[in-house]
Amino acid sequence: MKNKWKFWIDRGGTFTDVVACDPKGVLHTHKLLSENPEQYPDAAIAGIRYILSLNNFEPIPVRQIDSIRMGTAVATNALLERKGMPTVLVITEGFADALRIGSQNRPDIFALDIRSGPQN
Repeated sequence: MKNKWKFWIDRGGTFTDVVACDPKGVLHTHKLLSENPEQYPDAAIAGIRYILSLNNFEPIPVRQIDSIRMGTAVATNALLERKGMPTVLVITEGFADALRIGSQNRPDIFALDIRSGPQN
């Protein structure tokens, strides 16, 4: 849609990067800390507010925004750093293979004839 803002946001463990294209096609960027509870509750929203020159009390003009695309490595980082919360996985009947498939562990990634090892 023309004449509307487009936002692309990358929320990392340390920083959040916000890139925006205004209705005239001009790019804007802003980098901020992903966690800064004294200043803002959510970095992505704070970045959008900054680019739109809004204070914390003004509503975001959603009708002026065409799209917001967001990517994040937060969950992956929590898993790798073992900082996530304890989690339980419940598998229902007929989905038992999800536990084996979910690991995506294939010794020979290009093998067409896949033979699974002993069940644990």
